[in-house]
Amino acid sequence: MQPWWKGAVLYHVYVRSFFDSDGDGHGDLPGVLAKLDYIAGLGVDGIWLSPIHPSPNRDWGYDIADFEGVQHDYGTLEDFQALLEAAHARGLKVVLDEVLSHTSDEHPWFVESLTGGKDGPKADWYVWADPKPDGTAPNNWLSVFGGPAWAYQPKRRQHYHHKFLRQQPKLNWRNPAAREAALGVLDYWLDKGVDGFRLDVAGTYLHDETLTDNPPVPPGERTGLHWSHAGNLQRHLHDSNLPENVEVLDVIRRRVEAHGDRFVFGEFSEEEARCGAYCSREDGLHSGYTFVMLLARKLDPAFVREHYRTLADYPVHWPTISFSNHDVPRTASRFGDGSPELAKMMFALLLALKGTTLIYQGEELGLPQAKLTRDQLRDPVGDLYWPYDGGRDGCRTPMPWNTDENLGFTTGTPWLPAAEEHRALTVEEQAADPDSALSFATAMIAFRKGSAAMRLGEIRFLDLAGPILGFVREHADDRIACLFNFSAEPRFVSAPELEGAELLDLRAGDADLRGGSIGLSPYAAAFLKLA
Repeated sequence: MQPWWKGAVLYHVYVRSFFDSDGDGHGDLPGVLAKLDYIAGLGVDGIWLSPIHPSPNRDWGYDIADFEGVQHDYGTLEDFQALLEAAHARGLKVVLDEVLSHTSDEHPWFVESLTGGKDGPKADWYVWADPKPDGTAPNNWLSVFGGPAWAYQPKRRQHYHHKFLRQQPKLNWRNPAAREAALGVLDYWLDKGVDGFRLDVAGTYLHDETLTDNPPVPPGERTGLHWSHAGNLQRHLHDSNLPENVEVLDVIRRRVEAHGDRFVFGEFSEEEARCGAYCSREDGLHSGYTFVMLLARKLDPAFVREHYRTLADYPVHWPTISFSNHDVPRTASRFGDGSPELAKMMFALLLALKGTTLIYQGEELGLPQAKLTRDQLRDPVGDLYWPYDGGRDGCRTPMPWNTDENLGFTTGTPWLPAAEEHRALTVEEQAADPDSALSFATAMIAFRKGSAAMRLGEIRFLDLAGPILGFVREHADDRIACLFNFSAEPRFVSAPELEGAELLDLRAGDADLRGGSIGLSPYAAAFLKLA
């Protein structure tokens, strides 16, 4: 019997921006419950909730101060239990976002590590090191969010390591007690009935105890991505992404599997081949996703094929596939002009690729990236790199439910402004339109669920010239050819595999099949049942 997560479709809920039930301007768990029928109506298999735990919100929930509680403006533990039960009653799985590589500097573990002395019981629960003789940081490690990845604390006369904000100290997974405490977080929520976890920055659990400097990215290899912030100018080989990180991921997986048919997958943004992103049936997590697709900005069939060639080097690996989330610009804007045709085609591609699919809220509506002014930003990264980088807030604006004030998200003042770019794309408007992105997304999810090939099948790419991407998904006797026109111009393509095929009714744009040849309108996606 297949595990529930293999080939599943998970809907990523960024809770703070989904729906506000009490008018305080922040989305909450009762708000998710109020819209649960909408999510279930999409046909997805479950929801992935952004972090729900108490946090000072320096990084909007990814700096956790209490792993066993619920953020006060999200509701209560009872609210979470009600949501969990309601989701299960609708056949939906619930996956939590857990951040176990670091905590908030307000977490009691860190407070005790800081104040309890160098011989205290939690002294080594975090990564501490003495300054250099001149008072500077212990080594050259750089933070993802800018500057040295070390912060000096006079109380201990030492620096602590932080890969992200200085308010996010790194938990020391080499300390057995700290590791067991982190694993206990998983037990706590699994015992409450959650169905699995998405692990934030899953390549960062271990650090090099000798604090060896990271090497630079060779100047000749640097791209615009490397220059996007200083931290990208070095290879993160010693502060994180160690090969033995896979062993930690395997421990986590076994801990989760001890609770039955549960799912644990990870986010990997650096050195994917070293740190466990491409896990196997024997070790590592059940699955993982990288930033290869999330950072892509050009419609390029060869790029997609090359990514799956990489995955093919790990034949038992089962990927999670995502084009968009709370950290990157929305798909319709990142790959083009935000047009509905492009949005539909990209959604079709997302659902057609092999893997477990992650849909970020609003992608089913074809939402473009929102444009914000600097005074509207709440993201520390956006503020730090303004105006080079608008930050992550443009993909975090409130979900547009209707055309009322604040697009139906809240009766109060929203924590981020509702995007005027989304006013014509609300759930209410699109639900009434059979040609909308939402109607297409619902049909696409149903098509995937109804086909063993689309859900579980292997993927075999067709030898087609760009800008056409083509592949076959096959499982037993079920064989579906999937074709995508990455161009804003109509295209015509021939392939022997299409002889005798049946063009299916579900498509984005227009398609005309004649023998072994097919014409595709701009940004079209077509599916054919092969003989």
